[in-house]
Amino acid sequence: MKERNSIALAISELELGLKDLQIRYEQYFAGVEKREPIRDREELARRLRFMSNRRIIQTDLRFRHQALLARFQSYATHWDRILRLMDEGKYERHLTKLHKSPEPEAASVHVPSSQDSSTDRLYQDLLAARKTCNLGGAAPDKQQVAEFLTKQREKIREKFGDREVDFVVVTEDGKPKIKVRAKK
Repeated sequence: MKERNSIALAISELELGLKDLQIRYEQYFAGVEKREPIRDREELARRLRFMSNRRIIQTDLRFRHQALLARFQSYATHWDRILRLMDEGKYERHLTKLHKSPEPEAASVHVPSSQDSSTDRLYQDLLAARKTCNLGGAAPDKQQVAEFLTKQREKIREKFGDREVDFVVVTEDGKPKIKVRAKK
């Protein structure tokens, strides 16, 4: 029982060490840290090798250890690939994640031009659906549809945040309707 607890504690410390090393590498790749955490990586690799030489009888602890080894190898391969890209000058740091705009209102006021083309497409789909359903009467004005979509986007933004959505025309009960779907 005492040996089981010591092995479990050692594996937990290794898991925390791997998480810390992962954070340090992310900071290095983002430019926050100036030096690669080579010593920490070598120390963790040494501790993992030492643990691999130990005989672990309990299946759950052996599984945790093997999963930890596999995760470390996966991260090491990923880090080496990024380091190689950095050496070749092909790695582009994602600094936009570090310098996000503090004014979310300014971002929500700006309407990209891609929405204009999606509004045109949606309006044409709506007219085609009305023709297919043999609906009489005047079709809604394009400006009305654009204002409706703008209002709906604002309502969705208030309720669900800045999640990207797409509007589609569907026919239900013989009438065309505009439905919203979340983009994947």
